[in-house]
Amino acid sequence: MEIRVATGDDWPRIWPFFERIVAEGETYAYPDGLSSDAARRLWMEPAPGRTVVAVDGETVLGSAKMGPNRPGRGAHIATASFMVDPQRQGRGVGRALGRYVVDAARADGYHGIQFNAVVETNTAAVALWRSLGFEVLATVPEAFDHARHGLVGLHVMYQRL
Repeated sequence: MEIRVATGDDWPRIWPFFERIVAEGETYAYPDGLSSDAARRLWMEPAPGRTVVAVDGETVLGSAKMGPNRPGRGAHIATASFMVDPQRQGRGVGRALGRYVVDAARADGYHGIQFNAVVETNTAAVALWRSLGFEVLATVPEAFDHARHGLVGLHVMYQRL
């Protein structure tokens, strides 16, 4: 597996799993029914951020986007979002992307990384982020309308770099 900066040519291979994950309604608060173009604008992060892909040959296994959490006086804290193709889960793709993002944020001079909205029922993601040094700072109750569980909390997670 290689992790590299995503190009425009990668979007057609990201879009199918992006669309599926959003449609499942369990981990992302993106609007239902996004077009490929609208989703691309949300996921393909402009500078100073960037989007990366984890690939095995020509196959995109997953993707992450990263950049400053807030502009201006909040730009010293990074944020990131991750998606792994559901057909490729269980192969360490999420962990590899997570490590990549932490290392990149550190190399880019960020003071820390804040995840603004980790769905509390996404126990695999919560466990992964904890194993990579993140802590839950707070949980906003009933902030996410989960497709199966109804209203559930969103964790704010943080790691100081």
